[in-house]
Amino acid sequence: MMARWLAEWHPDDETFWEGKGKKIARRNLVFSIFAEHLGFTVWTLWSIVAAKMGSYEFSTDQLFWLVALPNLIGSALRVPYTFGPARFGGRNFTIVSALLLLIPAVLLSVAVNNPGTPYWLFLVIAALAGFGGGNFASSMANITYFYPRSKQGIALGLNAAGGNIGVSSVQLVMPLVIGAFGLAAAGWFWVPFIVVAAACAWFFMDNLTSAKASPREQLAVAGRAQTWIMSFLYIGTFGSFIGYSTAFPLLSKSLFPDSPWAAVAFVGPLVGSVIRPIGGWLSDRLGGAPVTLWNFAVMGLGVVLVWYATTTGVFWLFFLAFQTLFLTAGIGNGSTYRMIPAIFQAKAIAERGESEESLLHGKRQASAAIGIISAVGALGGFLINRGFGMSFAATGSPTTAFVAFGAFYVACFALTWWCYMRTVGASRVASLAYARV
Repeated sequence: MMARWLAEWHPDDETFWEGKGKKIARRNLVFSIFAEHLGFTVWTLWSIVAAKMGSYEFSTDQLFWLVALPNLIGSALRVPYTFGPARFGGRNFTIVSALLLLIPAVLLSVAVNNPGTPYWLFLVIAALAGFGGGNFASSMANITYFYPRSKQGIALGLNAAGGNIGVSSVQLVMPLVIGAFGLAAAGWFWVPFIVVAAACAWFFMDNLTSAKASPREQLAVAGRAQTWIMSFLYIGTFGSFIGYSTAFPLLSKSLFPDSPWAAVAFVGPLVGSVIRPIGGWLSDRLGGAPVTLWNFAVMGLGVVLVWYATTTGVFWLFFLAFQTLFLTAGIGNGSTYRMIPAIFQAKAIAERGESEESLLHGKRQASAAIGIISAVGALGGFLINRGFGMSFAATGSPTTAFVAFGAFYVACFALTWWCYMRTVGASRVASLAYARV
């Protein structure tokens, strides 16, 4: 593969940034978003496919397994995917990770065309859709290097939002495509877009020499408490977003079988995606920790509203209440991701002094941490779907799952306050105060 490497990259140098850095960074961001968007579409494809498998005699719990498995595998793949750009180059890894999406897309179409396909094979194909989930970690880790500290909140927010909207694309387009051409079209539809995304990465993206780092250096962040604190919080934000996004169609069909869920399922993921950069923007101005803290409080309230709506039997009340969870999950995604580079770059400066070398070290640390945090956070998508599946299997309703989710948001609120907001005397806890910058 022909590699295109940029040896000189100094985004925190204002002259360099305004002279040519901004243009190059923007170009890489645009095509990173395109590829990541398709990663999310393939990753969450089964959220609609499972809800449309009425001709298969699968239980609600079995269908939730098909929705949950891509989340589980995608979260696991995020760790090795994080190291991809630093090892092989951001451009090169984007090309390969995009082409891997062809495997689950094609296999899905082939499997649903065969009436004798066994359930276990559907599980395998659903698991392979996890390739799309890994793309997020490599894309975010790559874009971290392209932007200066002052612009990382909005840049990472836009990159993530562009990918997240892929969930909305699936849930808007797939019911129409499946209705017109059958279930097999759910996979074939995305094939030409995947090929175009890989080609765009080939022609228009760059590798950064400064981003190269050994896995050993990157894995050092696994020993930092900050990495695991933020991982827990990210389960509550991104895990909620991807979990509710993929669960909503099947949950709606199970609770309100005669409702027009297929026509509006895309709205929640779209709301959560579009609002994500606002979470980053608010955090740039108010601090990541305060925004995250109060966002978890509203998420807890949102769970209560959704649970109440399920007891009324009114779909539109349920739909509107659910938008609270999508809105807050999106804001929380932006605020927690704003906290990550702030924490690791500020700690690097505190430990090594204000210099270009310390800033680069902080970016490498943040890039590696993003992979681990995004991997753990994506587990929330698996846990939410399994929570709903087990709740239906045990009680015939989602109530038990909602109780568990509400308790988790209370824990996230408490952890955010304890680690990033509380004060000791007149000073904020020094070792954990970096999230507010």
